[in-house]
Amino acid sequence: MAVPRLLQCAMTSPDFLTTPLPDPITLPKGQINGPQRFFNREKSWLAFNWRVLQEAENPRVPLLERVRFVSISAGNLDEFYTVRVAGLRELAQEGSITPSDDGRTPAEQLRLINTDARALMQHQQKVWVALRTEMERKGITVVSRSKLTEADKKHLEGIFLTRVFPVLSPLAIDPAHPFPFIPNEGFALALQMKRVRDGRSLQALLPIPGQIDRFVRLPVPEGQARFLPLEELLLLRVSALFPGYKLAGSCSFRILRDSDLEVEEEAEDLVREFETALKRRRRGEVVRLQISADAPVDLAGEIIRQLHVHGDEIVEVKGMIGLIALNELVINGRPDLLWPVFTPRVPERVQDFDRDMFAAIRQKDMLLHHPYETFDMVIRFLAQAARDPDVVAIKQTLYRTSNESPIVEALCEAAENGKSVTALVELKARFDEAANIRQSRKLERAGAHVIYGFLNYKTHAKISTVVRREHDQLVTYTHYGTGNYHPITARIYTDLSLFTCDAALGRDATKVFNYVGGYAEPEGLENLRISPLNLKTTILESLEAEAEHARSGKPAIVWAKMNSLIDPDVIDALYAASRAGVRIDLVIRGICGVRPGVKGLSGTIRVKSVVGQFLEHSRIVCFGNGHGLPAKKARIYISSADWMGRNLNRRVETLVECRNATVKAQIVSQIMAANLADVAQSWVLQPDGSYTRPDLNAIRNPFSCHRFFIENPSLSGRGSAGAKDVPALTHSNG
Repeated sequence: MAVPRLLQCAMTSPDFLTTPLPDPITLPKGQINGPQRFFNREKSWLAFNWRVLQEAENPRVPLLERVRFVSISAGNLDEFYTVRVAGLRELAQEGSITPSDDGRTPAEQLRLINTDARALMQHQQKVWVALRTEMERKGITVVSRSKLTEADKKHLEGIFLTRVFPVLSPLAIDPAHPFPFIPNEGFALALQMKRVRDGRSLQALLPIPGQIDRFVRLPVPEGQARFLPLEELLLLRVSALFPGYKLAGSCSFRILRDSDLEVEEEAEDLVREFETALKRRRRGEVVRLQISADAPVDLAGEIIRQLHVHGDEIVEVKGMIGLIALNELVINGRPDLLWPVFTPRVPERVQDFDRDMFAAIRQKDMLLHHPYETFDMVIRFLAQAARDPDVVAIKQTLYRTSNESPIVEALCEAAENGKSVTALVELKARFDEAANIRQSRKLERAGAHVIYGFLNYKTHAKISTVVRREHDQLVTYTHYGTGNYHPITARIYTDLSLFTCDAALGRDATKVFNYVGGYAEPEGLENLRISPLNLKTTILESLEAEAEHARSGKPAIVWAKMNSLIDPDVIDALYAASRAGVRIDLVIRGICGVRPGVKGLSGTIRVKSVVGQFLEHSRIVCFGNGHGLPAKKARIYISSADWMGRNLNRRVETLVECRNATVKAQIVSQIMAANLADVAQSWVLQPDGSYTRPDLNAIRNPFSCHRFFIENPSLSGRGSAGAKDVPALTHSNG
């Protein structure tokens, strides 16, 4: 088989698979055994968001995609404050001194976060200024109201009157008009006005509804774009909002509120309780106030007093407040400044069977790699089941999905067609609770049986089962996923979908549904492990087994890929395996508590993070099983769970062992090998907690796993015509 150019690059570039382990560093013995052996969770998360922001400075990334990375970084930080910082703040206010795994109290962690997050926010502004200048050179301009022409002002007058003015509610601030409620992520202008006839002062607020775009587009010649920030338009037209007054001073501000949900443990009606909790979230305490650095002192003081914020909760911003809105500037009209368009593939095997999903799955197990293989196949699986007269039952978990979900539509159609439909809707999917409540009501109206799972555990497992009558028997077709049933995020999240009609995996899936719906712990699981019952113990036992292989002189190796790794028991098991001589290579996109490369602790562990065009989201773990990797007898798993305490102890998650030879080869020799070989978008974790990336200018054709997956089909999805031509990375670390 000819080796494609990309694979030749991968085999010659300095990557995880071909580079020897670096010499481990030495730490004082007390640190090896103490809490310093773990990295702080919050600091590690901030390090991830720094990596996201640094992609906005990467000249290899198209310009508007770099703007998008600034927006993503800002949105990530918003959620971090509304959930993680809010939780630590509450613990600190209650006087908690319980340390984190790395030995820090909540108050100490808040100080650590504050310093780093403020530096991050300052750098976001610096990056945005640089990108704005670069955009101007490419014909995309963001202007202030002072740069508007008379023609611009005339154009804006119509926009203001028809699209903006009807939804505004200007509010005076005085004893007769108390300070209004500003919701989470609320953005507002604060105004100081002077009455023209007598100079009387007026303080006012102008809340800006989130339903209005933050940027107003101005007319320009084709191929160019000019935008005016909405706040600039409002200041331009302030006389229309306050007739008889003139503007004396102004500032803008934006707030974040505590957005974690608390639900009564004995809630009789879980849906109604969540609807009430969502209203409480909207009114949570303010955890961050961003306000213009040049705000008039008395105006800023009134805002701070009314919002009851102080100290570290206040951030003065020199620049644009609410950088998450920059995603509006990523316009489709400039494809030259975006990632090249690619069309997700339809697996050849599905085409071989005229898009009959059941026939394709019957031939053998099929693993799809999204977004490279289209998520439409998951939708098609359920839509075909809804219309197939031989299908008698469908069961489906729903953790996150879109508002107009084709998955939910297919389930409703199936129920209306008389099939038995069970939907396990997770109401506790953070920030998607309201959408999930709407979907559950819709499913119930269609006749589906809706269950909500456990009150104390989130059901994060991704499972579909379709029971079909074939030749007087019932055959179960099962889908196990690593991501959500969300067709929008499936375009940018890399995830795996395993389709199988293996009877054992079908029985296992049915037992999980029975467990969540009826609280009966499953017995005799065959190819599946689940948390909170036995997933974690399987990981720990497998790591110990690899350590025993190393002690016996057999090849001992572990590859794992996930979003986050912070569970202290698992990390200590990784350290124990490393001390025994197991080679451990980890691809951890975000939070990582593992301190790699320490003599006597983690000398054989390496950790990298891949940040690029797509969001790495799949969870995989590969154990050499005494045979190294790749090897036919290796044990290969895909999972819905990161290695975090919440996933392993407080959620219903799946760990699915893949036994089909082609699927195993695809995971090991394509997906994992390419992620480990990646150089172009990889960061390597150092023993001190910093991340470094190679000098890409010094590497000829640095290998990109994302580009490799775009250009090369997955092994298990190939049809009869091309099955022998699928490339694989064939490094051996046995």
